[in-house]
Amino acid sequence: MGKVKDVYDEGETLLFKFSDRISVFDQIIPDSIPGKGESLCRTSTFWFNLVKETSNLSTHYIETPSPTEMRVKKFFVPEGKGNPYEVEFVIPLEFIMRYFVAGTLYDRLKKGQVKPEEVGLKHMPEYGEELYDPFFEVTTKFEKFDRPLKTGDVVDIGGMSKSELRDIQEAVLLVDRRISREVEKRGLIHVDGKKEFAFGPSREPVLIDTFGTVDEDRFWEKSDFENGRITELSKEFVRQYYRSTGHHTKLYDARERNLPEPPIPELPPEMVKKTSQLYSTMYERITGNKWR
Repeated sequence: MGKVKDVYDEGETLLFKFSDRISVFDQIIPDSIPGKGESLCRTSTFWFNLVKETSNLSTHYIETPSPTEMRVKKFFVPEGKGNPYEVEFVIPLEFIMRYFVAGTLYDRLKKGQVKPEEVGLKHMPEYGEELYDPFFEVTTKFEKFDRPLKTGDVVDIGGMSKSELRDIQEAVLLVDRRISREVEKRGLIHVDGKKEFAFGPSREPVLIDTFGTVDEDRFWEKSDFENGRITELSKEFVRQYYRSTGHHTKLYDARERNLPEPPIPELPPEMVKKTSQLYSTMYERITGNKWR
């Protein structure tokens, strides 16, 4: 069982069953969000179909048997590191492209863990500041907590060459161009997002898992941003709630001091309702299709 979806092995394929579970900061919240699983499944299906129609990028997507189920091609999952001499395996990394200063990037800039010059700036940016160039990051995938990696570690853990890493970076940019073009039609800004890949039979990048959803990507209201306000239209809405309650500070303080983690509290009923509405509304805003 994953954090938000259950995975069933069917031999040469996998069946994803999307749940209504929700997680933030690598903790599963003890609440179900009605419609969340369906929103993720249908949104990701929309993007897989668009990528197939508009590019030569390979994906693992096969079909969507129901609104909460997705069938995909199965790839071998290596233990630890990828192998530079093998094909058709899941790259044990996550690939993130950031276009604005937000989320953990902002936190790390404030703490000095990332220098402004590393993101192409000569000053300490404000939250929400647009970057001159996209900032590409790679993190671990199968460790307890994701951690950003240097290029040498990416190549080593991923079992890839620097050239293959550049191919994946180009693939991420290709997909993000399609996401930005689509959501801008409906008044959204695509702020950042993560992707996962496998290597195909010719060592070509194959887009896997899910992407372009409210969980993996960050979206803002375009009209508000143009008027100096940031309206979070992704799972960041829930993260901000737990930041406001002080849970985020307590959790990360415990992690830094290697202390037991405080359990994440339940969401108030009104937050559950608003979050459920966010997932259904954002399905429509992202895809242009009706929820019901």
